[in-house]
Amino acid sequence: MPKSQFIDPTKVRQASKIEFKDIPVNQYDKTIEEEKVNFSKEQFVGIYHDMVLIREFETMLNEIKIKGEYQGIGYNHPGPAHLSIGQESAAVGMAYHLDEQDFIFGSHRSHGEILAKGMSAIHKMDDEALMEVMKTFFDGTILKIVSENHQGDLKSLARRFLVYGTLAEIFARETGFNKGLGGSMHAFFTPFGVYPNNAIVGGSGDIAVGAALFKKVNKKEGVVVANIGDASMACGPVWEGLAFASMDQFEQLWEGAYKGGLPIIFNIMNNQYGMGGQTCGETMGYDIAARIGAGVNRDSMHAERVDGYNPLAVIDAYQRKLELLKDKKGPVLLDVLTYRYSGHSPSDASSYRSKEEIEAWEQQDCIASYGAELVKAGIAGQDELDSIKADVTELMKYSMTLAIDEEVSPRMDLVKHPEIIGEMMFSEGSEDKMEDRPVEVNHPMEENPRVQQIAKKERFAFDANGKPFSKIKQYQLRDGLFEAIVDRFYKDPTLVAYGEENRDWGGAFAVYRGLTEALPYQRLFNSPISEASIIGTAIGYAMCGGRVIPEIMYCDFLGRCGDEVFNQLPKWQAMSGNVIKMPVVIRVSVGSKYGAQHSQDWSSLVAHIPGLKVCFPATPYDAKGLMNSALQGTDPVIFFESQRIYDIGEQFHQGGVPEEYYEIPFGEPDVKKEGKDITILSIGATVYRALEAAKELEEKYGMSAEVIDARSIVPFNYEPVIESLKKTGRILLTSDANERGSFLKDMAQRITELAFDELDAPPVVVGSRNWITPAYELEDYFFPTKEWLLDAIHEKIVPLKGHMVSNNFTNAEIIRRSKLGI
Repeated sequence: MPKSQFIDPTKVRQASKIEFKDIPVNQYDKTIEEEKVNFSKEQFVGIYHDMVLIREFETMLNEIKIKGEYQGIGYNHPGPAHLSIGQESAAVGMAYHLDEQDFIFGSHRSHGEILAKGMSAIHKMDDEALMEVMKTFFDGTILKIVSENHQGDLKSLARRFLVYGTLAEIFARETGFNKGLGGSMHAFFTPFGVYPNNAIVGGSGDIAVGAALFKKVNKKEGVVVANIGDASMACGPVWEGLAFASMDQFEQLWEGAYKGGLPIIFNIMNNQYGMGGQTCGETMGYDIAARIGAGVNRDSMHAERVDGYNPLAVIDAYQRKLELLKDKKGPVLLDVLTYRYSGHSPSDASSYRSKEEIEAWEQQDCIASYGAELVKAGIAGQDELDSIKADVTELMKYSMTLAIDEEVSPRMDLVKHPEIIGEMMFSEGSEDKMEDRPVEVNHPMEENPRVQQIAKKERFAFDANGKPFSKIKQYQLRDGLFEAIVDRFYKDPTLVAYGEENRDWGGAFAVYRGLTEALPYQRLFNSPISEASIIGTAIGYAMCGGRVIPEIMYCDFLGRCGDEVFNQLPKWQAMSGNVIKMPVVIRVSVGSKYGAQHSQDWSSLVAHIPGLKVCFPATPYDAKGLMNSALQGTDPVIFFESQRIYDIGEQFHQGGVPEEYYEIPFGEPDVKKEGKDITILSIGATVYRALEAAKELEEKYGMSAEVIDARSIVPFNYEPVIESLKKTGRILLTSDANERGSFLKDMAQRITELAFDELDAPPVVVGSRNWITPAYELEDYFFPTKEWLLDAIHEKIVPLKGHMVSNNFTNAEIIRRSKLGI
């Protein structure tokens, strides 16, 4: 427990100095002759083959982009092709010791890494396992294509499978590894341990850490490699991933088999450039990227620079670093020195570097120099190496011919199946647990103090006479969340939760109080205050097969993990061709009282992004039921919770919140109060202000309002709203989100389109003012109030006799505010 880690002022205030460990640079100095004791001829030649395979694969892509043909085969490929020509030895060396249980993640320049890791897995898998992978992947579709007229052993068939599946994916064919939805920059193949490559620079820097966390928490074999470029060392996700991976708690707080560092290598593919920026001498200041390890932890991340132009040097480095990971001494940082001859992309003329520089590196070409060493050492003759090149060229011609054949390798038919991509956006799974094994908990659930306390609470807010119970006796919204979450922790052994203040504090708003006693450290822990790594690691954890609840303490902090929430989490299920699932439930609190950077409702931002489910319960019954659904599903969910109402009791579900398990399906709004004259549709905590307005409408104006709580935003079923409009003919929509760009506007548009004939007045939206959020004392002038709702009804929908306006909703005022951008 952190409180047992006494921070002694007499020690930390003492004068001293920090001494850094030496970081080796290009220390490998063995000859091939010396390496003969470590490698067989087959292994030596296999390394050469895999480098040639990568080189020819990318040469093919380059010629297609530049010339429109390869080996006389014409093709126009309009998509991207970020090539790594020149980096082959770095990729093959990285993959050499890795098998299918080791996972690699990459960047937008990862064709070589896919092929290198794929070939390494093929070399190590037995024939039965290899055939099982090919037979079962997409029901053997790719296997059937590459098996036709094949002559040779199973390993050569698997090589066909790998090259064709990758190329078909790059060419956006349905027969590709990800059904053509990943493409060049996102291609991957999980059965060989090749996990998503990332078009966002540094995007794998935190996601890969989550994969390592999954292996550690769930005692899985293998290591994780994050292949990132040298320029990505300026990216936030990389730094946050480094910080997360290096947390002291892995050594000092995690216990037993879980004690020790994460099994991850941050592998910097250091080709000297980030697009046109030269990292050493221009855009960065580290000189040698391995230096960064010194600033991360006491071990300097066991950092080292290795000559990536020599595959044996990289293989040697990996052998040593893998031993460290085996001893739980990760994370590791490797700076693999390499070079790309090709530009950033085929349209790049390399105007930022000299011809002489490129030629100097080409003169030391990794394939040519390694091949020459093989010949010199008598391991292979030049004719044998030439034969390998010829064989690989024929394989490329064969694979390309198949991959561009519209009959053999069609693209998704969006004419015949217009909804096929939409059907892949969500997996819509239902899983009690992601793995079938015992859960690790500290005691039976019924012995938990919080569980026992909740059992004594009143699960409905009112007694038989309609009098409310005291707050301390009421079963609250936070209790509903807790019950759903603790239940899942006792069902799903893979479930972990983390974020800021999750452990001993019990969560920032006491939702997790009681979990600390119930769970060992590896299942519930405090993360660094780095939202990108909180969500990025959750993505990696989930895509490897686990379930995770990351918490973003305040909604405003979504901006700190914008790429992870908007660009990573929602996309990998569909981009994988539904190969992977993403059971991530991000808990996000929406606040007040803390001003402009802690009090915003950003639900509209995430609702705009395809691939995310979004809900916002406002009652204990709904909170428990929706959280149960979220944790039963296999899709990413943004789960909004209002700090305003964590302590509210259940006022609507007669009988109170059930003790037993139940689910509320996503997308179904709930009528909280029936009425016949006007409909009020609310998202989040404003449902209580809507009910206040409804009460005053009835008491002062004789108007019956029907109040509907959206509960979910994505998906959303409009049918109950339309049914309500058939009675009322009028609708007002409200939430705490800023009015401009609010998701309420989208809902108003849909309602107008779907129920135009039912409307007696246009839908009206009442959101927060388009200002910064002011201090608590001024919030009634910013967030929607009961009075605002009544004003809007009076001004825009139907006059309320004798109503005194407190906020102006006239057309003139709306035009004035819009002109000012407020």
